Amino acid sequence: MKTVRVLQVLGGTSLGGAESRVMDSYRHMDRNRIQFDFAVHTGEKGFFDEEIERLGGHIYRFPRFRVINWPAYRRAWKDFFREHPGYRAVHGHMTSTASIYLPIAKKSGVPLTIAHARSAGVDPGLKGKLTRFLRRNLGKKADMCLTCSQLAGEAVFGKKMWDEGRVKTVPNAIDAPAFAYDEKIRERMRRSLRIPEDAFVIGHVGRFGHMKNHLFLLDVFAAVNKKLPGARLLLVGEGGLMEQVKEKAAALGVLEQVIFTGNQGKVSDYYQAMDFFVFPSLFEGLPGSVIEAQACGLRCLISDSVTPEVLITELAEAKPLSMGAGDWAENVLLRKNYRREQMAQAVREAGFDVSDQVKLLEEIYLQEK
Repeated sequence: MKTVRVLQVLGGTSLGGAESRVMDSYRHMDRNRIQFDFAVHTGEKGFFDEEIERLGGHIYRFPRFRVINWPAYRRAWKDFFREHPGYRAVHGHMTSTASIYLPIAKKSGVPLTIAHARSAGVDPGLKGKLTRFLRRNLGKKADMCLTCSQLAGEAVFGKKMWDEGRVKTVPNAIDAPAFAYDEKIRERMRRSLRIPEDAFVIGHVGRFGHMKNHLFLLDVFAAVNKKLPGARLLLVGEGGLMEQVKEKAAALGVLEQVIFTGNQGKVSDYYQAMDFFVFPSLFEGLPGSVIEAQACGLRCLISDSVTPEVLITELAEAKPLSMGAGDWAENVLLRKNYRREQMAQAVREAGFDVSDQVKLLEEIYLQEK
C-alpha cells in the first residue's frame, strides 16, 4: 500500500497541548501507511522540529494571519497546494483560520478536510471576537468535524451540530504507561529540583496564558503555604504572562517557593515530583495535562469550567472558581494525605491511551470518500 500523507495545521511545533497530542499520535502511527507533514504559522524553530524531520515529516511555514494580510494568507495556501499536490487529508487544529485554508484545500483536490476543536473558549478582547467571527459556519466548510470534548465541540461548531451528531469526539489521549508512578524518578527529580524531602508540592503544567488562570493558582498556593510553611509550587511551562506571575508571587511573599521550570521535553518526570495537581483554568477543551496527572497517580483539583469528561478516575475532583482561593486551599489540604496509586492502567481502560486513538485516526484518514 502506498504511504498517504496528511497535513497537520498548527500554530507552531512548541510544547503546547495540541502539539503534544499530535506528536503522540505521530510517534505511534504506522508511518509506512500514513505520514504526517506540518503547516505552522511561525518562522521560529519549534521544540518538535528535529523529531518531526527524523520521523520523515516535512515542516512548511505560513504567515501568521493578521486580518490585513487576508489576501496574502489565502494566496500562500493556494500556492502551497498547487506546489504540493497529493495530500490525502488536511487536519486543521488551528480553527481560527480553518474556514480559510480548508475550503482552499478542498478546491485544490484534497479528498478529506478536517476541522478539530481543541478549546472551549477564546482569548478576551478583540482577538477572541475575531476568532468567533472566523469560526462561524466552520462546520459547513469541512468534510469532518472532530473535537476533544462536548464543550469544545459546541463552542467551535455550535450546539446544533453537536446535537445532530455531526461532531465526532477524539479524546486527547496520552502515552499512559510513560506517566506511571515511579518512586525512583520521584526521588531523583526532587533532588534535582532541590525540593526538601518532606515538602508538600503543588504542581501545574500549562502555558502561562489567560485561560490557565495562574494568578488564582498563586492565591491557592499562598493559602496552602500559610498552613504548610515550606510547601512548593512547581510550574512547568512558558508563556507571555510568566513575568506577571513572578511579580505576583513576589508580592505574596512566596516567590522563593515557586519553581519555574520552563518548557520540558520529558514532562512525565516532573509529575513524579508533585504531590497534588491544581488546575484552575477559565476554559479548556480537554486538557491532556489533567489526564497525565491522573496517570501518574496524583490527586487533582480542577475548575468546573473544564469539561467533566476529564474526570476519569476517583483522583480528580472539580470545584467552582467562585468558591475562592481559600476554599480551594482547604480542599487541597483535606485531600493531601493518600497513598500514591498506579493509575496508568485505569487511564488506558477509560479510553485515553494513544494506542486506541491512533487506530481511530487511521480509520479516519484512510476512509473511502
